[in-house]
Amino acid sequence: MTSFNFDQAEGLRRMLAGPRPRIVTFLSATPQDDKGSMLVNLGASLARAGNDVLLVDACASAHGVGSRLGVDNGASLLDVARQQCGLNQVIYQVPQGFGVVSMTRGVRSTGPDETRRLAKAFDVLAKQTGMVIVDGEFDGTAFPVPVMASSEIVVQVSNSATSITNAYAMIKRLNMELGRRPFGILVTGASEAEARVVYDNMAQAASRYLAVNLVSMGSVPADEYLQRAARLGRAVVDAFPLAGASVAFRELAGRLALAGSHSGMAGRISA
Repeated sequence: MTSFNFDQAEGLRRMLAGPRPRIVTFLSATPQDDKGSMLVNLGASLARAGNDVLLVDACASAHGVGSRLGVDNGASLLDVARQQCGLNQVIYQVPQGFGVVSMTRGVRSTGPDETRRLAKAFDVLAKQTGMVIVDGEFDGTAFPVPVMASSEIVVQVSNSATSITNAYAMIKRLNMELGRRPFGILVTGASEAEARVVYDNMAQAASRYLAVNLVSMGSVPADEYLQRAARLGRAVVDAFPLAGASVAFRELAGRLALAGSHSGMAGRISA
């Protein structure tokens, strides 16, 4: 996993400072299966390092992380907002070591009152958890709950031309909707050298044409052990701890956890 040089100190400070409670929303310009695999392995890596982690499936489609983990048939956070069940009834613990919650279970739109109650339920849930990782989608208008817009946002991208183009277009839409702010970039399925080129090119374009700072979150290489671990129903860090992908996920998890637990860290990073 490459470290990259951070040359946009203010953007990094804002990314790493983060709100409390800690919420990180992941969007993706890669195939949905790649995103699901990344989130499961990141969640397992954070949990393995002793973090209290909750994955929230905020996808309107049926291909979110909840479906991947087989916990997409129960109650959702929207059911809590509708007072149809309690908060403890929507959290599903999975063998990988973390909890999973579905936000709306495929409901694509809610009325103003339901949206307000959903946001309140999400806030309560987040305050009970050390770190909330959101499997998100962005349709160009709004997120299901407002706090996702103010949380840290990381865009996953691969080194394919299509993925890079889609990721840049997503950042442009986010910038138009949310205003000027930094966004994290995580490059997956690429070597360190390839990931560096992807990040550098995207960062230069975003700075020049959008006046937006991008922050490198590093990279995860293509690794056959990811698929082998998935077939075993396990995270790669558990099944194959010495694999290249395992090392990368541990580094990514360490960076996210450190940023959340040491608010003064940003002040020690120079431009």
